[in-house]
Amino acid sequence: MHSVLMDVDTGIDDALALVYLLSRPDVRLHAITCTAGNVGARQVALNNLALLELCGQPGIEVAIGAEVPLEIPLVTTEETHGPQGIGYAELPPPAGAISARHAVDVWVDEVRKHPGEITGLVTGPLTNFALALRREPALPRLLKGLVIMGGSFYYQGNTTPTAEWNVSVDPHAAKEVFAAYRGLPEDKLPIVCSLETTELIEMRPEHLRRLAEAAGTDSPELVLPEQPEGQRSRSSSPLVACLSDAIRFYMEFHRLYDQGFVAHMHDAFAACVAVGRTEFSARLATVDVETDSPMLTGTTVADFRGLWGHPPNARIVSGNNPRQCFDELIGSVGALARRLGSR
Repeated sequence: MHSVLMDVDTGIDDALALVYLLSRPDVRLHAITCTAGNVGARQVALNNLALLELCGQPGIEVAIGAEVPLEIPLVTTEETHGPQGIGYAELPPPAGAISARHAVDVWVDEVRKHPGEITGLVTGPLTNFALALRREPALPRLLKGLVIMGGSFYYQGNTTPTAEWNVSVDPHAAKEVFAAYRGLPEDKLPIVCSLETTELIEMRPEHLRRLAEAAGTDSPELVLPEQPEGQRSRSSSPLVACLSDAIRFYMEFHRLYDQGFVAHMHDAFAACVAVGRTEFSARLATVDVETDSPMLTGTTVADFRGLWGHPPNARIVSGNNPRQCFDELIGSVGALARRLGSR
């Protein structure tokens, strides 16, 4: 059984990552902590509570943490993920309540209670995790492991020419996190899923069609580039309809920026990595984050050759298998949708 503590800024690809983890019978989602990023932290929490209820698992704790980055103003990205963070999807207001605990308390208390058992998965800015490290510097040793979606290394950024979104939202937090891991044993170093491999996880219309087939829906799920923008799903599966409406928005966004009618599922890949269900290779590196230069703030730099003379502090994913990853996502999420049934 994999025990995962997930920190998110949900987010379309965060939503698929969350649903995927909920679909796995061998995964215990210990808690979900929320940070501001794609949308504000409170909206993130509401998205997570609604998704838990949609997936029939409403009892998991959802806690809000940092609502602004450590040192710079918050920038959100509704143009990428929609006004509520989940594209065109519309979920009813959740019945569940946001936890009274702060996200930092969740991280510190739960990892202290379960040393060596919990894998951390951070698919948003690293603000909550950096604050938790300030409270408990031993967190890297107390965790079983940590998977981060973030950064781009000698690869074009998706927010500035050199910076990836999650890191650019709070570069100071990312810098603190990587510094905290310097010199730790290799098996404790974070696995970093950065743009050069997460952008290979391109969700296409055929993947949504296959998802509906795996869910056993009564009609094909067709999300096609020639259809009107904003067209809503009529799927008999509420879960398929939700994901289809969210992902259509994401595909339209990518097309707007000349990337094709696709959706990069960065966070879903990181979730598969966190529970050992997808193929990947990784390289040791010493990572630092630029926080001073106005033009380069948020740039992640990896020293693969030891030129800085500092010990490694990260394992950067250098290769993956998108076909196998999508087989895993579609099979598992489709099976969950089938179990949940039709409307």
